[in-house]
Amino acid sequence: MSTTTIPTTMRALVLEDFGSMALTERPVPRTGPGEALVRVLATGICGSDLHGYTGENGRRVPGQVMGHETVGTVAAVGPGVESLAVGDTVVLNPTLSCGRCASCARGMGHICADRRVIGVDPTIPSAFADYVLAPAENLVPFASEPLHGALVEPLAVGYHAAVRGSVGADDDVLVIGGGPIGQAVVLACRRLGARSILVSEPDAARRKLLERLGAVTLDPAQVNLPTLAREQTGGLGVTVAVDAVGATTTVQSAIDSTVAGGTCVLVGMASPQIELAAYALSTFERSVVGAFCYPADEFTQTARWAAANPEMLDPLISRTVTAEEAPAVFAAMALGDNPPGKVLVSFGSV
Repeated sequence: MSTTTIPTTMRALVLEDFGSMALTERPVPRTGPGEALVRVLATGICGSDLHGYTGENGRRVPGQVMGHETVGTVAAVGPGVESLAVGDTVVLNPTLSCGRCASCARGMGHICADRRVIGVDPTIPSAFADYVLAPAENLVPFASEPLHGALVEPLAVGYHAAVRGSVGADDDVLVIGGGPIGQAVVLACRRLGARSILVSEPDAARRKLLERLGAVTLDPAQVNLPTLAREQTGGLGVTVAVDAVGATTTVQSAIDSTVAGGTCVLVGMASPQIELAAYALSTFERSVVGAFCYPADEFTQTARWAAANPEMLDPLISRTVTAEEAPAVFAAMALGDNPPGKVLVSFGSV
């Protein structure tokens, strides 16, 4: 096993209880066969982390170390690892799949029935810490601005949503919700060559950020979204709508904004259940498709794209805070103090 000098203990942000997080001391994980230990540089605060902090989504538990949007440097590699070397900068694909089922055989391990996600599974100490342990095959080299590496995971979510909508050069796209995932969808649509991108977002600061990314924005409180979508597209409607919110009202707006035969992609997860106007789907042969994270190859492709396009990513980072500041930042964000872009928690010098 190749290593650098590694301490026996580390700092970790522990969800002590819903609404309470503390920076505590934990043992540093030890590498096993096929694994690598990563010295964390920065980890992004995902919306699901925030909802886990408040207890809203039921997908986090007290005592857990969360965090899955991360970048770091390899500190140690276990036996059998030849793809990585100590000192490599890497980004983490947090999805662990069984590797044996039909989904995995099709390269779709992200929808493996037995998948686990680092940062979600409470039994796996995760990336809001000085060190995180992961299979070497889940670590992708990242040769660019290190902080941008913490954006790769949400960027891959947005890219997969656009791929699920088959976005291409002939498409006019509507994105509903301009938070970090909506922002990732906008960049993905640009990456795929979409003809136009319209974003519905109530927050003025986020609308300004989205315009920097090349989108046309609107305030849904001021306009009728389906009407405006038709006005922007010669009376037809958009060919693809991506709902990055995931509530009954937003899904219905997405459907109503698409052309006959259009596609609505549901990537937002605001509500576990929604109601649909079935006739609007069936009589105009619209499609609704789900999108959840990404296949491994799309994650790797997105890491390469992000490394090659640093100028497009700078607007996405609104704030970087220290590990010591993070408990107060989580508390403030839970009360609505959310900046337009991503908040990163730094665990090391970059």
